[in-house]
Amino acid sequence: MGRVIGRGEIALEGLEALFDAGHELSALRAALVELLGPATRLVGSDRFKSRVRRLRVETAGSRRSVVVKQLGAVVAHRNRMVVERWLPAVGLEALGPGLLAWAADARSSWQIYQDWGDAGLDRDPNDRRRVRAAVRAIADLHLRFADHPLLGECRQKGGDLGRAFFGGNARDALRALEAMAPAGVELPGRVHAACDQLMAQLQGMLDEESDRARALEELGGPETLVHGDLWLTNVFVLPADDWVRVRLIDWDHAGVARFSYDLSTLLIRFPSSQRPDVLADYEEAVAARGWRLPDAHSLNGLFDTAERSRIASHVLWPALALLRGDAALRDWALEALPDVNGWFDQLGPVLPLEQSAVA
Repeated sequence: MGRVIGRGEIALEGLEALFDAGHELSALRAALVELLGPATRLVGSDRFKSRVRRLRVETAGSRRSVVVKQLGAVVAHRNRMVVERWLPAVGLEALGPGLLAWAADARSSWQIYQDWGDAGLDRDPNDRRRVRAAVRAIADLHLRFADHPLLGECRQKGGDLGRAFFGGNARDALRALEAMAPAGVELPGRVHAACDQLMAQLQGMLDEESDRARALEELGGPETLVHGDLWLTNVFVLPADDWVRVRLIDWDHAGVARFSYDLSTLLIRFPSSQRPDVLADYEEAVAARGWRLPDAHSLNGLFDTAERSRIASHVLWPALALLRGDAALRDWALEALPDVNGWFDQLGPVLPLEQSAVA
């Protein structure tokens, strides 16, 4: 559990070079010094993402490291809800990311996390013991939150990643793309072709919306809290004597959905040949509590719904940037739309064809 840190001008030399120019860092400095001690000295850093860094510090003659995330207010609040309310409500505090402290300035929220080192599942995805432990922990999360009374709050403070996510993303993105020609947005030939293909993909999603919604209702099991971004880099499996502990980090996209939303993301991070074993681990974990998963062909349909929802969510922002004539984002948007179209083209069954009985 973290704690609120007061704002103040406390020096910690070197921070300015690590984060985007122009950001006020006094709140972050104060949080770090309050957490780590007044004699704290920055001795190194590692960059994970543009707004996520590991800070290696020295204080009172000893060294340690923490992870600092720079977030918008909404996402920062969601992460705190995960740590302070949602996971504790079902006895899963130990599954959380290890939030140590937080602070805010006029432009950003800062969160400081325990550094779990190099124990991410991506480091050795072939270690069956670690994979099985991670999958069981994820299944436990889904089981404990199934139809939980807190899901209303999770949906409001997190997101709705279920049937509304599928249709809403497709509808919003299609509107934006269709508005480009009347607005006179000029596109290079390859981008124009990509937009035409994207519009066809999105319209196809809307044509199938009711059938996919029905499949989620009939086959998807109860609504639950999902992590929302289960890449292997967000799953840490830590040694603890003769057993292991699992920690899930980066809950920025947490929300309410069916189990298939998380499970699809997790499965596609493994080679196709390993996915049946990972699925079997999940199936065994939930079966012990009375859940039965649908057949592999039906699962592939649920997974496809989740993947198309996610891909469609990446269309809107570059399309809106072009509609607004945002010069600073134009080059990014012109690259992003063909890239996203390529993601649709690369979609295939999450489970191997022989596993899903799809011809």
